[in-house]
Amino acid sequence: MLPADLRTAEAEALEAIQAALAATPKGLWTVEFRFQGLRLLPVALRFLAGLGGAQPGLRMLFADAGATALAKRDGPDFAPQLASLRDQMRLQQADGGSEGVLVLVAPAPADYDDVEQVCALHRGAVVMLNGSLEDAAVGIGSVARERRRGFLSGWQSAYAVMPLAEGALRRAFPGPWQLYRRDADGHRLVGTFEQKPDGEQRAVALAGEAGGGMAGNLQALDSFLEGLRH
Repeated sequence: MLPADLRTAEAEALEAIQAALAATPKGLWTVEFRFQGLRLLPVALRFLAGLGGAQPGLRMLFADAGATALAKRDGPDFAPQLASLRDQMRLQQADGGSEGVLVLVAPAPADYDDVEQVCALHRGAVVMLNGSLEDAAVGIGSVARERRRGFLSGWQSAYAVMPLAEGALRRAFPGPWQLYRRDADGHRLVGTFEQKPDGEQRAVALAGEAGGGMAGNLQALDSFLEGLRH
């Protein structure tokens, strides 16, 4: 089922990433809360607090010094665990690598090279929270294809909740991707997928009757999104 609010989604994400890290201790994992207007920093700091007890040596990395300073201001108790991507790169270059779990907060396409280098020199798992490394401006040329075949293709989804115009997508490791259709009386599950469904797969499932008889009404999309923003 879709989470009723942000805190429920966060709890689900923590459970999913802990299961993912146990299954693949050196994997590349993503956690996604894809909602417009979401204030990500409080979510990231709560995620760090929830995961830190089970993952000694956990570090959370931000794109630049400004974002890192803001995180240290809002989460002073976590300051020793907070750093920028460049801070981590300097540490790795001095020590020859790094271990433990790294959480990358919202890296953008401009951070691609730094993220790739950090991951290359890291001997533990990496979790990317609301990242977006693929640059649409690169297009479909050889650079984009090489990135898709290589580094970007190595990431696996541990947790995702993604509202769509017609419903929502959810994934919680080790379960499958779930597609929900927004009906007049709430959301209904209309399909499950081993891989994230593309637009065509979603359209087929949403147009069909796969979820028409499933029980369990959920709250309307507007209320769902409002709860996830707070």
